[in-house]
Amino acid sequence: MKKWSFVVAALYGLLLAALFIPVAAIACMKKWEVDMKWPAEALLHWEFWSIITVLAIAQFALLRIPVEMAHRRPVKQRSLWTTVITAALMMGLLVFGAGASLWECISIITKIEGWDNGLWLVIALALTSWGGWAIYFYRSTQTAAPEMQMSRMKRHLWTGSILELLVAVPTHIVVRQRDICCAGFHTFLGLTCGISVMLFAFGPAVYFLFVERWKRLHPEA
Repeated sequence: MKKWSFVVAALYGLLLAALFIPVAAIACMKKWEVDMKWPAEALLHWEFWSIITVLAIAQFALLRIPVEMAHRRPVKQRSLWTTVITAALMMGLLVFGAGASLWECISIITKIEGWDNGLWLVIALALTSWGGWAIYFYRSTQTAAPEMQMSRMKRHLWTGSILELLVAVPTHIVVRQRDICCAGFHTFLGLTCGISVMLFAFGPAVYFLFVERWKRLHPEA
């Protein structure tokens, strides 16, 4: 059954790669003209696949606790830490996406000079959030069953991704209306962060569907 965790992680990575082209083309269209060429060309660069690989590995790491649960084994401390750090990383990614979107929107609207340094503040907040959420998730898992642990993490990831997209989508629309070179790049990052984490939160549920199907096909195992 452990192989299904690899399948889920691989499907997650492929889904992100498949969604990148239409999402990027729609987000960056000009005068209602959708250009699919440059998003498709991005798939030829190693940087793109490096990011996809990292996210797929993160998805696999989140499945450490579900794997232990599926095998009906006690959850190991190493599995707990891996899942906690990964879930907290995704929450930090949401903070970065929302912060970068707001940073770009405010800097373009107000035309404040020196706002380039604001991005470093956003990164600092995201890293701080990563650590804070890691502590919160770890403490919350000390008094809850594994099922409750995963349910709580998924709920936070799902809610956080929705809130982040509620920030990224309007700010992206605003900055795209400005006739400024590269306007909308950081808000587009916000969109990708929100969508990636939203899909990320579905991983454990998909894994259990695979496992349940496998048990039905192999009842003797």
